[in-house]
Amino acid sequence: MVIGGDAAGMSAASQARRLKGPDELEIIAFERSTFTSYSACGIPYWVSGDVAGPDDLIARTPEEHRERDIDLRMRTEVTEVDVAGQRVRAVDRESGDTYWTGFDKLVIATGARPVRPELPGIDAPGVHGVQTLGDGQALLDSLDHAAGRRAVVVGAGYIGVEMAEAMLKRGFEVTVLNRGEQPMATLDPDMGKLVHDAMDGLGITTVNGASVTKILTGPDGRVSEVATEERTYPADVVVLGIGVEPEAELAREAGLTVGPHGGILTDLAMRAVGHENIWAGGDCVEVLDLVAGRSRHIALGTHANKHGQVIGSNVGGGYGTFPGVVGTAVSKVCDLEIARTGLREKDAQAVGLRYVTATIESTQRAGYYPGAKPMTVKMIAELRTGRLLGVQIVGREGAAKRVDVAAVALTAGMTVEQMTALDLGYAPPFSPVWDPILVAARKTVAAVRGAGS
Repeated sequence: MVIGGDAAGMSAASQARRLKGPDELEIIAFERSTFTSYSACGIPYWVSGDVAGPDDLIARTPEEHRERDIDLRMRTEVTEVDVAGQRVRAVDRESGDTYWTGFDKLVIATGARPVRPELPGIDAPGVHGVQTLGDGQALLDSLDHAAGRRAVVVGAGYIGVEMAEAMLKRGFEVTVLNRGEQPMATLDPDMGKLVHDAMDGLGITTVNGASVTKILTGPDGRVSEVATEERTYPADVVVLGIGVEPEAELAREAGLTVGPHGGILTDLAMRAVGHENIWAGGDCVEVLDLVAGRSRHIALGTHANKHGQVIGSNVGGGYGTFPGVVGTAVSKVCDLEIARTGLREKDAQAVGLRYVTATIESTQRAGYYPGAKPMTVKMIAELRTGRLLGVQIVGREGAAKRVDVAAVALTAGMTVEQMTALDLGYAPPFSPVWDPILVAARKTVAAVRGAGS
């Protein structure tokens, strides 16, 4: 039995079905919405017009899952898990009918819910989150009925900057209200400032240190302004990009162990801690940070699909494990690319690591080759050992995916000195003779040696 019909849940169901036919394993899946197996990460690009429509974001429809002998029950929400009795209670959201169904093996893939602070006016027409395809359609409908062309985005993380780009492409005047010191809190502030400056250059007004206190409405009841502690900002539409938190209340109420970040805790096989026949994966779980050695919550489709593959293998009689993550993520706002992996400075401080940093400026191509654009790389390494701890990149086309080299180095536990000898590809259209990652590694090696002396 699978609770949740998106990336982790249906990946698990599909993988289990590949290993065992319907005569050996019956699979029942519950999904409370009207869509399955879709890319929530693609919603900003649908809103912006880069993606034609929601159908392009759907990897597999309910009908396609059913053709593979998966009993997928749409618009059906599981409201209770009886662990001792090995059954779940579900409610049909169309008819209101409630019933119990038994299971031998249970997969919990309930995802994450967007952070929606309890503020006056937060539920007013014109205020939108962007977690589901339904949310995306509601936002597009709202844009069509907006009286003016002023958009306020609350939050400047991945969702916030991507939605700022989407609103800009839709022809709106965009203001981003950011509670933090700089946009992209997943970066160190010095790298976040580069993002801020670039967003300003694109015509996006970013206000840092701005805590929203309430949403104001006009005579028609729709949103009209967003208030902070300092002032108000006119708005014809408001997009919430504050982030997400694990949707783990169902598991918590069932007695499953939940971690410090609110996500379900699992072992390497993605089995819920202390439960032999219950697995959990996707945005509702916490994962091991291989660099910091602590659990953390990261909501990414890449992880969810991997979790599903591991769970499906184990449920279907095979074997799989998910060892952990190094925290790699990329994003963009217009032509600005943003990437990070590993620890920020404050992450290293939080786990008691002593470190050095180095920041370099380079180009993504040979400086003389047409289209060469600046990029900045920041590298963090452990003091004395020189072990790589983290990398952050801000630049233009061709910058962000360079972070994958650092992600591999982090996973392998490499030192920055070992990285300087990496045999990376070179040709003027793709890189300078010394790739920016290698330049940063060389400078970080010097910082490690200098600190040691």
